[in-house]
Amino acid sequence: MAVKFQHRGRRGRKLPGVERAASTDLAVMHPYRLPLGGPSATQWLANLPWWTMLLLLMPLVLWPVYGHAAGKFTITTAFSTLTKWIPFLFMSGFLFNILISMFAMLFGTVAGAVLGLGQISKFALVRRSCWFITQLFRNSPWLVILFIVLLALPFEIVIFGYIISIPDWMKAVFGLSLPIMANISEIVRGAVQSVPTAQWEASESLAFSRQQTLWRIILPQCFKRMIPPWMNWYAILTMATPLCSLLGVEEIITLSRQAMEAENNHPELLVPFYSFALALFFFYCYPIARVTIALERRYAVKL
Repeated sequence: MAVKFQHRGRRGRKLPGVERAASTDLAVMHPYRLPLGGPSATQWLANLPWWTMLLLLMPLVLWPVYGHAAGKFTITTAFSTLTKWIPFLFMSGFLFNILISMFAMLFGTVAGAVLGLGQISKFALVRRSCWFITQLFRNSPWLVILFIVLLALPFEIVIFGYIISIPDWMKAVFGLSLPIMANISEIVRGAVQSVPTAQWEASESLAFSRQQTLWRIILPQCFKRMIPPWMNWYAILTMATPLCSLLGVEEIITLSRQAMEAENNHPELLVPFYSFALALFFFYCYPIARVTIALERRYAVKL
């Protein structure tokens, strides 16, 4: 038996537009519907020819030509000037960026591992304190942290009559290690919690203590899972080291500005010098990114 349901308004009246014609003659705009066969933006971008990116980069490459009338510089002059400064920018600049990134990653990894293990502590005070520190530095802008470190740390410390100076690059290392510490802490916490609980239960059945379970069973399984995100954060840290130029640290961006000032600040030199810095960071970080992807595929958890 079919049962018919009717929508009734108040006092049993039929709803207008549902069960009876509407009592108004105002025009109603219908919703716009895209055609089913139309291409999406992603498909449109994917169908672009390979030379589209080269065409978009052409104005950037030809910038020295545009500035020829004002600066009397040609492409040959601009790039020959860059060639003269390449050894200085690479040896005294870019290698210093790498040194800062390595020290910051070292200190951030050690502190982040301790902080991450503190987040899984049984003591509520330790666990909440580590969680707060992690969230504080993980969700703070890196540039703001660098400025706070620059203003908070002294330029020199006097210990038993000995004056120990603190250079700007050490402040930069300390400032960059703080956000890295927070993100490594999350990596450690997530890796430990990703291990199945059966591992903990099996170790408890074998009378292992919590410390023995953590160091002999859980953490050895986490190392492979932590390597890809750790490498990813190192690449991000390396690309963030030019922020140290705002603190006066003599790295590649600071030295590039000094080199252009030594060449009378011709605007035509901006693109060659900064393009050289961009190329150095790309050729250093891109292999790290490719290796990270390969390790992620290799160490992926297969369920």
